[in-house]
Amino acid sequence: MALSHRGPDQQGVFESDYVSMGAVRLRILDLEAGDQPMRSDDGDTVIVFNGEVFNNTELRDELRSLGRKFKTRCDTETVLQAFLEWDLDCLPKLRGMFAIAIWSESTKRLVLARDRLGIKPLYYYRKGEDLYFGSELKALFAYPEVERRICPEGLHYYTSLNYVPAPFTLVEGIRKVMPGHSMEWRLGEVRSLEYWKLALAPDSRITEDDAAEELDALLHDAVREQLAADVPVGIWASGGLDSTTVLHYAAQHASKQIKTFSISFQGRKFDDGGYARQVAERYGTGHHEFDLNPSVDLTGAIDELAYYSDEPGADAGALPVWFLSRMTSREVTVALSGDGADEIFGGYQTYLADRYARTLQKVPVLARQIALQVARKLPVSDEKIGLDYKVQRMLSGSLLPAADAHFYWNGTFSEAEKKKLHLRNGHAPVGSLMGNLPKNTDQAGALNRYLLLDQRYYLPDDILYKCDRMSMAHALEVRPPFLDHRIVEFAARLPEKHKIRGTELKFILRRLMKGKVPPVVLSRKKEGFDIPAHEWFRGPLRQLLLDTLTRDAVVQSDLFHWPHVERMIRDHLERRANLGYHLWGLLTLFLWMKRWDIQSSPVPEEKPEIFRNASLIS
Repeated sequence: MALSHRGPDQQGVFESDYVSMGAVRLRILDLEAGDQPMRSDDGDTVIVFNGEVFNNTELRDELRSLGRKFKTRCDTETVLQAFLEWDLDCLPKLRGMFAIAIWSESTKRLVLARDRLGIKPLYYYRKGEDLYFGSELKALFAYPEVERRICPEGLHYYTSLNYVPAPFTLVEGIRKVMPGHSMEWRLGEVRSLEYWKLALAPDSRITEDDAAEELDALLHDAVREQLAADVPVGIWASGGLDSTTVLHYAAQHASKQIKTFSISFQGRKFDDGGYARQVAERYGTGHHEFDLNPSVDLTGAIDELAYYSDEPGADAGALPVWFLSRMTSREVTVALSGDGADEIFGGYQTYLADRYARTLQKVPVLARQIALQVARKLPVSDEKIGLDYKVQRMLSGSLLPAADAHFYWNGTFSEAEKKKLHLRNGHAPVGSLMGNLPKNTDQAGALNRYLLLDQRYYLPDDILYKCDRMSMAHALEVRPPFLDHRIVEFAARLPEKHKIRGTELKFILRRLMKGKVPPVVLSRKKEGFDIPAHEWFRGPLRQLLLDTLTRDAVVQSDLFHWPHVERMIRDHLERRANLGYHLWGLLTLFLWMKRWDIQSSPVPEEKPEIFRNASLIS
C-alpha cells in the first residue's frame, strides 16, 4: 500500500458497493487487538483512524456509563463508539491528534474529520462522481484518475511562504481538510463543518502567579496523558526551553529512565548538542545524538525527502528532522516534542521583527530604500543566518504592508522578487490571509493576531507538516503536548504582556520554568532548527543544486524565468548574495515534480455539485 510506512504493523481493507477503505496501523495501544478498518457490532459503521486520543480512558468510562461495551483497549474503538453515541458531537470531546474517516453503510454517509490544530494530515480529491481521500498525497496518486498538475494558487503560496496553507495544496484539485473541521458526504451532498474555533479573549486581570499556576497544572496533565503507550516512548530534547519543559514534566511521571534524542552540528556556532547533553545529564536520561555534518549522505537523504515529503516544503528544517526521526525510531515508537510553544506563547524573533518594522516604517521610504541598497553590500556571511541576511530581510520587510512583512520574515520571495521569478502570477499578496481571521480579533492586539495567524497556517502547514512526514516515514509517532487544545485555549486568554515582555519571548513559560530547568536553558539564544543552507549549497550540495536546477528543467517546467533562476544560482555560488533558503525551496520543488511526474500546465478544476458514488482510501 502507498502508506505502509505510516503503519507497518497491520494493513486492512473494507469494500462495499459504494466504498473502498484502506488502513495501515502503527500499533501504540493494545498491541493484540484494534486492527483496522474497524466495524461496529452490527457491521453497519466502519472507521479508519490515524493518530491518538489522549483522553481515551476518560471517554471510555463515560461511554460505559451510557451502556457502550468495548472489546479492545485501543482508542480507535473509543472513537467509533463515541461516534455511534453522539454522532458529530463526539468530535469536540476528543482530546488528541487525529484524522478520521467513518462510513455508515445504511445511510451511505461518509464523515471525515481532522484534529483541532492540524497535527495529523487529511487530503481529499473530487472528480466526477468520485471522492478520494488519504493521509498523504501518494495515497491519492495511486489512482490514475487523480491528475497530477501544479496548482497555480498553491505555487503562489509556496514561493512566498515556504509552504502551502490549507485548504490548498500544490496539486490542482487536491485539497486539505481544514484543522478543526469535519467534512460530510451524504446522499450526493458535501458540506464542511467547523467544530472548533479558537477565540482570542485576552484577560488583563490574569496575574503572573495565576497564569503560571494554571500552566503548570495543564502541562502536568498533558504530558502525563501523552506518555501513555504500550510501546517505548522517548523525548526530542534539543536543550531549548520547549523540549526541556516537556522533559521536565515527563520526568515527574515516567516510571523508568527516559530516552532523549537530539541533532548536533559539532563545531558550529549554532550547535545545540552541548545544551542537549547538559539537559540529558541533569535529568539522567539515556541520551542519543546524531551529528549532522557534510560527511553524511545528504544527497541521498534529500532524494528520500522527495518521496516522503509527499508535498514539498521549502523549510530546510525538514532535513535534520529526517535524521532525528531515523535515529529515534531505532529506539522507540513514540516521541514527545516541544512543537507549538513558539506559536502559542510568542517564541519567534519574527514577533519582535513585527514590532521593529512598525518603528522602521516611521522612517521615510526613500531612506529605507537607500539603507537596503547599502545593506546589500555587506560582506556575505557563511553563517546559517548571518548579519547580512538579517539586516537585508528586516529592511526589505519594512517596505511591505504589515501583514505581508510578517509572512516575509519566515518566507522566501517577496511579491516584487516573484515578479522577476515567475512567468505568471496574478494572485493576492499573502498578507491577505490576515483577512481570514475572525473580525473580533481586531481588539486582541497585534501580537495575538499574528500568533493566531501562525497557529492557523504556519504551524499546521509547515512545522507540523514536516514533523508528520519525516517521523511517519520512519514509523515514528511524534506527540506535541503544548498543542493539547486546553493549553492553546489557555494561551489565547493571556494578555500580550504575559507572552512577550520587552524583548523576552515566551515570558510566562520562562517564569514558570525558572528554578525548574537548568539556568542555561532559560538564558540561551534561540536557534532555528534547520541546516546551514547558504554554506552547503557552495559545498556538499553544490552538485545536486546544479544537476537539479538546470536550464532544461526550468524552461520545460514553464513556471519560472530561467535567466532569473540562473542569476540567483550564480550570485549565490559566487558569494554575491546568500540565497540558500530561496534555492532550497526551488530545489525541493523540482525534485518533487520529477519524482511524482507533476505536470506544470494546470487545467480547469471540476467542481461537481452532486456525487452519487465515493471511492475512498486512507
